[in-house]
Order: sequence, then structure tokens, then C-alpha cells
Amino acid sequence: MADTPRRRPKKKADAGAPAWMVTYSDMVTLLLTFFVLLLSMANLDKRKFFDALGSLKGAFGFLQSSSVSEVNKPQLISYAPMDDDYVSRLYNRIQTMLTRLRIDRDIDLVKDRGAVVLRVKDSVLFDLGQTQLKPEAHPVLREIANLVRPLPMLLRIEGHTDDLPTGNPQLTNWDISVQRAVSTLKFFAAEGLLPLDRLSAVGYGDQRPVVPNTGPGDRAVNRRVEFVLENLNDYREKLPYLIDAADQMPF
Repeated sequence: MADTPRRRPKKKADAGAPAWMVTYSDMVTLLLTFFVLLLSMANLDKRKFFDALGSLKGAFGFLQSSSVSEVNKPQLISYAPMDDDYVSRLYNRIQTMLTRLRIDRDIDLVKDRGAVVLRVKDSVLFDLGQTQLKPEAHPVLREIANLVRPLPMLLRIEGHTDDLPTGNPQLTNWDISVQRAVSTLKFFAAEGLLPLDRLSAVGYGDQRPVVPNTGPGDRAVNRRVEFVLENLNDYREKLPYLIDAADQMPF
């Protein structure tokens, strides 16, 4: 009688997930942790965030990155407040330069809204109620330009007034503040002191007083022109040494 073939015992399947799935899960977890760490160390930039989001979705097959960028990417240039350490360092350097140039009596240096602001009384630049620069203002503005020129920053020129009516319905406080800011900008441009792509001018009238308009002295303080040093949100990428080294400011 012929021997019947013996059946081989069935091999038991390994318990748990396949080995490749474990390796893949570890890799995805590490990538997620890496990107979370990067995000926690950086200031959130909406434009870059949407670029990164589009790239990730495109890579995983959910959505093409170009469509996310076109729909969600902000079109306006955004500005970021400077870090406190950067503001303090910049403030100290500019204060030293103002003292050295002997114009610290004409200019108040303040930290405001996360930026460094050069605050000049209107009497230094303009005659009372006038919007054209007086000749005595030219040397002061040239020194301000010398301070700002080496910095990788934009300069916003702000005009401010007190709350007293001008007495001329055709020339309101808004008009005076705007025209003074524009006159200052035009001087920088005409003298070739600063490039126009770094300058902007705005007037606030009496809407942003430094102190309440309760008397002549307070109103004199509120009548001013401010030079606000602004950063584009990628200033760390352009000049990282300004952040990392205290003694390498471009003065």
C-alpha cells in the first residue's frame, strides 16, 4: 500500500503589523516631531506656512501645492515686530550715535510697538502751521538718514498734530500731518539720502497723541514727526549676524 503524503503543518502568521509598517510609522513620527520642533522655534510667517502646507499636501496627493499657494498666500507685504533683544541692541547703538553726533537734544529715541522710533518735535522741522521744511531742518534730516542708511530696514515717516483746529477748513490736522510726512520723504528722495523703496509716509492727525492734549506743553509734545524703523519679516535671513552678535551692528 502506497504511503500517503504527509501534510506539512501550516506556518503560523506573525502577530502584529508587518515589519515595513513599523519602520514607516517610525519615520513619519520622526518627521512630524522634526517639523513641530522647527515650528516651535520660528515666528509663524503666514506666507511661508501656506507654502509649506501646499508642498506637504501635494506630496501626500491631497492637493497640488500651486493651488494652495494661489488661493491662500497673502498678497500684501507683512511686517514683523523686532525681537526684544534686537530692539534693545539697536536702541543702544542709535542712542550712542545720536550723542556722538550731538543731535540727541533734537531727537527723542523711544521703543514703541516693538520697534525703534526717532521722535522729532515739529518745531525742529517746521514753522508753526506750515508743511514745508525750514532750512534749519536739513542738517537734522541728513543725520537721521546717515543713521538709517546702513540698517537693513524700512523707514516709515509719520506726521502727528495736536487737537487744536487749524482755523482753515481747507487744511485740517489730517492734511498737515500727511503733508509734513510727505515733505520729509521728498527731502530724502531729492537729496539722494535714502532710496524710495525703503520709505513710506503716513499722517495720523491728532489721533495718536503721546500725552493727553491738556495744555500748551502737552500739545507741543504731540506735534511731532516720527521715524519708525520697520523690519520685513525675513530680516533674520538677510542679516543673521545682527541677531547673533552684539558687536557687529553695521554702523
